[in-house]
Amino acid sequence: MERKIKYLLFFLVFSLLAAGCGKVEKEPVNPVDPEIEKDVDYMAKTYLRREYMNVYYYWYQDVYNRNASLEPQKYGTIDDFFKALLYRGDRWSWMCDKDEYISTETGVYKGTWGVSWAQAAEDYGDFAIRVRFIYPGSPFEKHGITRGARLDAIGGRDISEPFTEDKLAIFNEEIEKVSTSFTFHRADGTDVTFTASRATELSTRSTLVTEVYGPDDFPGLGEEVGYIHYLAYKFTMISDIKTVMQDFHDRGIHNLSVDLRYNGGGDVSAATELVSWLAPIPAQGNSYVKMVHNDKLASLDKEVAIPENKDALRLTGLYFILGKGSASASEVTVNGLAPYMPDYLHTVGKQTYGKPNGMYVLFYPGSDADYQRYNNDDYSRLKYAFLPICFYNKNSVDVSIPDAGMVPDNWCPDDLYHDFGPQEENIKDCLTHIVTGAFPVHEKPETKAASVRPGLLLPTPEASDAHYGLFKALP
Repeated sequence: MERKIKYLLFFLVFSLLAAGCGKVEKEPVNPVDPEIEKDVDYMAKTYLRREYMNVYYYWYQDVYNRNASLEPQKYGTIDDFFKALLYRGDRWSWMCDKDEYISTETGVYKGTWGVSWAQAAEDYGDFAIRVRFIYPGSPFEKHGITRGARLDAIGGRDISEPFTEDKLAIFNEEIEKVSTSFTFHRADGTDVTFTASRATELSTRSTLVTEVYGPDDFPGLGEEVGYIHYLAYKFTMISDIKTVMQDFHDRGIHNLSVDLRYNGGGDVSAATELVSWLAPIPAQGNSYVKMVHNDKLASLDKEVAIPENKDALRLTGLYFILGKGSASASEVTVNGLAPYMPDYLHTVGKQTYGKPNGMYVLFYPGSDADYQRYNNDDYSRLKYAFLPICFYNKNSVDVSIPDAGMVPDNWCPDDLYHDFGPQEENIKDCLTHIVTGAFPVHEKPETKAASVRPGLLLPTPEASDAHYGLFKALP
């Protein structure tokens, strides 16, 4: 089905039946199912199936007959119905309501601690709860809390080692409160106790950390090395990429580490902007990703080219730091650049999430007038955003991202004991390779992830969030 970019055109055909003269026998009227009358989302559910899942969904042929038999009113929520429409192997498609979509797009979160929590259980057998990263403006920032800080007590209740299921339950209970007390063992070795309240509103950026390291920071460096921790491919924050990369260009950076280990992806436009700065000049104009659709939308198949960029970095070394949190647009970036940088693109860290496909953002209500409002950033009428898988991605040499994720060249544990910097293992590995030409070898833990005691694990977004992983566009 051919549709204009950014606009969906829907046609409603109405029939007008005129009554004849004289006495007319009334046709029997089937009573409306009371379940349908009570279902406030019945129209949205039927619209989702008819206009979106029967047209855009990559696997629509595999589920068409089954989905046609589903009764929308039998599903308590529209999310339940959406999940029922999915192909059995689809672990990527998702939907959200208006508030979640706006937060995702703008990076503005309400009632948040502004921190990501994790445990070093898989790599180090350490179940202590630590700060994985912290957003600028977090209520914890003024207390000197950084990545690597260990949480020893919350709400005045001990959760230090040895860690137990009861202590995990305490954390889960206290962290849901609007205000509570925290005792941290900070990354610098000092302890601090304070009471904090959730931030009423926190605005985030797509870049978490940007640094330039020189010989004073890491012995042996002959010139400055750039580092960027890129957290999300947000269309509304493309200026973040331009600002940082222009600075790297102006400083003559030739070796760059791009940290994507917690980047679940995002918008294709942001990925294309980043690629335009990283790709070698001769690659400009060539494709970095091919998007392949179902048979109904084959006319939308396309190749996304690397844009011309006169200020692109002339890199001699590009290092991607990866992890289970690297998904979708992050994987597309690495996979797309690999054919053009075979000798100096390096990957460090752990196996990625594995999301070889992408989605379109499909809105409800979804009339042409509604889409015009959405394209002008007016979401006042928006109820739901649907993000079903609509296409699969390949690079210029037809290599796809494995479903199980990409395996890095150099395995390195996620070092939750240090803040981002030259002392953190992954960043240190990149700098070591720049200086010596070789990566340090890390011993992989004997304990497999499957044998880690699940009752003690705090779920990370990439492990528990059904909405994780984005490579999205407007149709």
